[in-house]
Amino acid sequence: MNTPEELQYSSDHEWVRIDNSLVRIGITDFAQDALGDVVYVELPELGLVVSANSAFAEIESTKSVSDVFAPVSGEVVEINDVLEDRPELVNEDPYGEGWVCAIKVSEESELDGLMDAKSYEAFVLEGSKED
Repeated sequence: MNTPEELQYSSDHEWVRIDNSLVRIGITDFAQDALGDVVYVELPELGLVVSANSAFAEIESTKSVSDVFAPVSGEVVEINDVLEDRPELVNEDPYGEGWVCAIKVSEESELDGLMDAKSYEAFVLEGSKED
């Protein structure tokens, strides 16, 4: 499982790259692997105001449809519209070209609730023991 050290992670398997008051969001390598081949991404609308832990996008794979949850509250200020034509980028490069959107954070304190790479790996490992 690839878990870049410089990112932060949510318990819903989203990653966050912080750049001042803007955060770029995608799903983790673990999540894309669990989904299987991604065939469609429903992106959020620009300007959408989201609350932390609320669903704001969907990823459809050959196995299932899964919600993408906002790790923090804020406004969607950028979307990765390349995914409309190339949803497979979520599988091929989840931490790079497969990002979903960028949010202008409204509650910076919510960033403190995210996990670092080591904590996320332990979280995933613990979850797999429960299955």
